[in-house]
Amino acid sequence: MPADHAPATGNLDDDDYPAYTMGRAADVLGTTPAFLRAIGEADLITPLRSEGGHRRYSRRQLRIAARARELVDQGTPIEAACRIVSLEDQLDDTRRLNREMRRGLDEPATDT
Repeated sequence: MPADHAPATGNLDDDDYPAYTMGRAADVLGTTPAFLRAIGEADLITPLRSEGGHRRYSRRQLRIAARARELVDQGTPIEAACRIVSLEDQLDDTRRLNREMRRGLDEPATDT
């Protein structure tokens, strides 16, 4: 099979691959396309666009949207929910970086 017709199986495990249309993403999340547009306008997630201009979402973006939806369902205004999720994500990144840096400090130095 020519390379340009090879199956895209490499994307199956890619959390950042934009595999979901807006309608499918809304179905998966049990929400509406309007909710997805709102969290996009709040800059929580930025969907990729197909060649035709349609929004496409990745699994990672769906997880972020699901967390925002949890907060909204609990009564948090959408703008506040987006900010909370964004700050939680930043905190997770900082903790991960901190762990990596500590591991680097714990490794013995080698002379070359």
